[in-house]
Amino acid sequence: MVDEPLAAQWEPMLSDGELEELDQFLRAHAGEDALLLDGVHGLLSAINIGPDRATPEEWLPEVLHDPFADEDEGKHILELLARLSESIQYELEADAYEPILGEIELDDGNTALSAQGWCEGFSRGVDMRARLWETRLGVDTRLTELLSPIMALAVEEGVFETDAEIAPLNEVEYDECLAHLPAAVGAVAHYWHELPPTADELAARAEPEGESGPPRRRRGGQSVH
Repeated sequence: MVDEPLAAQWEPMLSDGELEELDQFLRAHAGEDALLLDGVHGLLSAINIGPDRATPEEWLPEVLHDPFADEDEGKHILELLARLSESIQYELEADAYEPILGEIELDDGNTALSAQGWCEGFSRGVDMRARLWETRLGVDTRLTELLSPIMALAVEEGVFETDAEIAPLNEVEYDECLAHLPAAVGAVAHYWHELPPTADELAARAEPEGESGPPRRRRGGQSVH
């Protein structure tokens, strides 16, 4: 863990160079199902806007899989990750949130933004408090509506699977969902701030998982809840 006095001295936002450095580290240590920078940003976004914030001890295993080369590297990477998480909260408070998205190469040689990695990370963040999300989604359609751009992209990218008949997004619809991501993330953050989990919902976290809730998530070709 990083000392609080040190954290107080951090700049709230990572520079482009620091983001590139973190991206290169994650790529160098990427194994099967590993999250890259866009996925880590999606994971931390879900954690920051969700009903009950996960601790670094909970989410770091989703991000770091190999031992650090030395103590200095470990401290530096952990600081970058902590600042990335902090920057999301800063952006939300300033109404300036922007997702970090990946890029794909098109057949014509051009590139396009892709939400696949971000959605995968977001879904893993939701998984950490799955029962709380599922319980509320089962009784409040407003939360479902707020999440709709994220859900649409996640289904399109194969991160979520659902039995419902959903038509594939065309290029314009996909871009519209991408454009609505910042507002959706901000709205969900506001929702949970205004309507935090009730005592009954917190107690239900210990109950067995049911069949209701958000679409099942697909990871590595396997369907998971």
